[in-house]
Amino acid sequence: MTATLTRFVAEPPPRDVADALERLRHVGDVARIAVMPDVHLAEGVCVGTVVATRTLLLPAAVGGDIGCGMAAVACDVEAAVLADARTAAAVLVGLQRAIPALRYPGAVADHPLPPALAARPLSSPSLQSEQRRTAGLQLGTLGRGNHFLELQADDEDRLWLMVHSGSRGIGTAIRDHHDALAEPIGAGLRGLVADSPAGEAYLHDMQWALDYAEASRAHMVARAAEVFNRCFKGHVRTDTWISCHHNFVRREQHGDEWLWVHRKGAVSARADEPGIVPGSMGAPSYHTRGRGEVAGLCSSAHGAGRALSRGEARRQIRAGDVVAQMGGVWFDHRAADALRDEAPAAYKDIGAVMRAQRELTRVVRRLRPLLSFK
Repeated sequence: MTATLTRFVAEPPPRDVADALERLRHVGDVARIAVMPDVHLAEGVCVGTVVATRTLLLPAAVGGDIGCGMAAVACDVEAAVLADARTAAAVLVGLQRAIPALRYPGAVADHPLPPALAARPLSSPSLQSEQRRTAGLQLGTLGRGNHFLELQADDEDRLWLMVHSGSRGIGTAIRDHHDALAEPIGAGLRGLVADSPAGEAYLHDMQWALDYAEASRAHMVARAAEVFNRCFKGHVRTDTWISCHHNFVRREQHGDEWLWVHRKGAVSARADEPGIVPGSMGAPSYHTRGRGEVAGLCSSAHGAGRALSRGEARRQIRAGDVVAQMGGVWFDHRAADALRDEAPAAYKDIGAVMRAQRELTRVVRRLRPLLSFK
């Protein structure tokens, strides 16, 4: 039986995306698919796709960066503190020193793995070895690609911090390990029976990666807060904390049916549930509340979504274009060439994305970017 597919898109998806979605509809055990407005092609399952199955877990429908997500918190100062170029430069330098993209083997971690994580071994000896080798080392590292830390202003000119990061290499190791143990089910995908030792092992390891990613974001926020205190005597307001994952699977009831809902580049948007939808570098971001739209599997977009692949962006966009497109936003201009595939023009219009998902979320707060750190 072919799965139902519901699209919440601003424009028809490209042919390769449409073909991938059509193949997914015919995979056994897939019951429903919801396509978010930021959908774009990716290995296995497109980013921006919500896949509901009845009995199987699909590691590829969660992806490798398990627990990738967002955190946002307000500061007790106004956005005007970043109007001064010297202050902005000091913040950028401080963040570069406090929050590395990654730590190489042999480096010393500046923070031990939280005891609650250290006490929970992963499901296999090979994953436990990776856990010991890299998890503590990479905790609090930002990562590369589209991961970022950004300072933003809301409509009342209050300063906010937003962080986008994931589970680093351990999430990919978990995905690869369990996908190799799964059985082929069609369209190049592999599945694990959820109610089996293999399925339970994947769920255990996935939950560990979710908790690890959350702890890593909290650590980066704490390090960023130290920088803010030094640079402009600012403090973060922990009572304003917002957080969400956008790569995970969870058992949920939709209508009369219990389903395994896989979100790959999609945020849970149950009725009144808080969410964060970032724009690209230089574009606005949004804090949201879910509407609990059943046709959308109670989900929303996780960001603007790529308009150009990384290769296409690097062919089409120059370093000077990055600087021009980031006008008015502080960032390290020395990184402009390396950021060509992250330029605003490489991403979809976040305004169009938000309009396409009006049935899925309502906007609580719009934020304009002031300083971007990648």
